[in-house]
Amino acid sequence: MIRIRRREAMLGAGAVLAAGALPAFAQDEAAVAPTPGLPLDALAVAAGMRFGSAMGIGSRNAPRGFGDARYRAVMAAECGILTPENEMKWSVIRRNGPDAWDFSGADQLIAFAERNGMAFRGHTLLWNHPDYAPKWWDAHDYGQRPASEAERLMVEHVDRVCTRYGQRIASYDVVNEAIDHKTGLLRETALSRPVGAQQLMDIAFHAARRAAPHAELVYNDYMLWEPGGELHRAKVLDLLEGFRKRNVPVDALGIQAHIGDHDPDKGSAFGLHDEHAWRDFLDRVTAMGYNLLITELDVSDKRLPADIETRDRETARYMRAFLDACFAYPQLKDVIVWGMADAYSWHQGLTPRADGLRKRPGLYDEDFRPKPMRAALADAFKARATL
Repeated sequence: MIRIRRREAMLGAGAVLAAGALPAFAQDEAAVAPTPGLPLDALAVAAGMRFGSAMGIGSRNAPRGFGDARYRAVMAAECGILTPENEMKWSVIRRNGPDAWDFSGADQLIAFAERNGMAFRGHTLLWNHPDYAPKWWDAHDYGQRPASEAERLMVEHVDRVCTRYGQRIASYDVVNEAIDHKTGLLRETALSRPVGAQQLMDIAFHAARRAAPHAELVYNDYMLWEPGGELHRAKVLDLLEGFRKRNVPVDALGIQAHIGDHDPDKGSAFGLHDEHAWRDFLDRVTAMGYNLLITELDVSDKRLPADIETRDRETARYMRAFLDACFAYPQLKDVIVWGMADAYSWHQGLTPRADGLRKRPGLYDEDFRPKPMRAALADAFKARATL
């Protein structure tokens, strides 16, 4: 089996590598049907951008895409960036206590990325969310000076992660989802309460700049362009403005872009959005000097009819509309989907469809066949290249 490698596609080279010439583990990464046309990352590079995807390892009871040779093959064929799903979060790296470090999952993923010529994003150095924090945060003895201990733990974490990977990671989601989208308040946990959520974020960004001065430092959140996102967008703007006023070293805003299912409690229709408000939001973000990344793109088809042709057509159309709005900004450089294939999408275990059918939120279906969303993304890159 033959495939075009990413660097060759970027250079426009016609050379290809046979699977037999690859390292043993990489052979099954090449065993995939050729992608339709050029790989997505090659199309992105032609448009002055990069393309990639998240991939996770999971566990024995809940395996993720990395354990499937078909998934690795699609990643290797299409992507120029890899983001770990969970393998770099506190709840994995330090799940068993402050002194118990486990980098095994992250090490496997970064080795895979490097073997296949991909950049690697660090996700995430701080997710100050009570539902996803390691349990020991609550039980930890913060001592007589709890603020100092919380700061020590935060700085230690950033230093240990950034030092371990050095130049191998050039972009970090330093802080993830700091704002409660329902209340607009900053989330608090046992780690942040001694110093305050805002101060803990500042500590994390300053520590990241010291430990990884070469890296792009990103605030990552799931702002919506759909109804219900107004409060969240306003609070993200306040947060970003505060970073600038306090000289906190934040380089970019990561836009998660989990679109298509904006209000699961109210039964709202698929596709509602406010492009004018969304562009106003991006105008204000970029006016502050921030770059942009799309970090976790997918489209929920929960509210669409059961017919697969209709679902695939409408999700592709909706993705293209969102991308066209975002691609108008030259500050946007990276587009990363949150999983390449439906088979391992996080959506499968979240807010199920009323009819019980499997969701189709990714670029490839459960049999790893490219879908109309993949074509929509390819066409969006081609259109951006002509601007």
